Amino acid sequence: MSTWSQILLQESNSTVNQLLSLFHDYSLALIINILIFVTGISISMMSNKLISDSIIPTLVETIWTILPIFILLALVVPSLQILYFMEESNPYLTIKVMGHQWYWEYNLADLDISFEAFMYKEQELYMDEYRLLQTDSPLVLPMMKNIRVLITASDVLHCWAVPSLGVKADAVPGRLNQVYFNVIRPSIMYGQCSEICGEQHSFMPIEIEAISNKKFLEWCSAY
Repeated sequence: MSTWSQILLQESNSTVNQLLSLFHDYSLALIINILIFVTGISISMMSNKLISDSIIPTLVETIWTILPIFILLALVVPSLQILYFMEESNPYLTIKVMGHQWYWEYNLADLDISFEAFMYKEQELYMDEYRLLQTDSPLVLPMMKNIRVLITASDVLHCWAVPSLGVKADAVPGRLNQVYFNVIRPSIMYGQCSEICGEQHSFMPIEIEAISNKKFLEWCSAY
């Protein structure tokens, strides 16, 4: 979850988010190198008063035509790999998420489990619980399993977003959006609706608890 005065991204808790964070750092390093190179050339041109007309421009034009192609390829290839990885099929578990004003409904159809998650009011919280993030029924998921989430809404636009998992998808009435992810460590993760949906938009948090597959099956049996 995010913390006070946090500058960097949240700690990744899924393979997809780890890849996205690595691609972000890789792209940022490439952009910084380009910025330094262009700045150096600009300063050199401004400070150099001697201009030679004897230099054949063909080589220079060839370089500044070919070099951007390789730079674009260096960005496109890894981004496409991540894009196709994010759409991985054969999920272990499929969950249908429906946004309402102002709560989330979860349906694990394969396991015949369905419940609604409402935010705890501030006066109902314990000292170690988080304001505006704690729910009465967290979504329990198994670790290291491919999860598919189908997202829709019953009334207005919502958005199901969990930053530490690297997922964010609009919940549109009459339409299904889907995201894939797998949780890589036991944890409790929080997210929120990220689409203005009315006066209580900020009061419909997302709480996910990741546990081992054995404990997940026990939770399903006891539900």
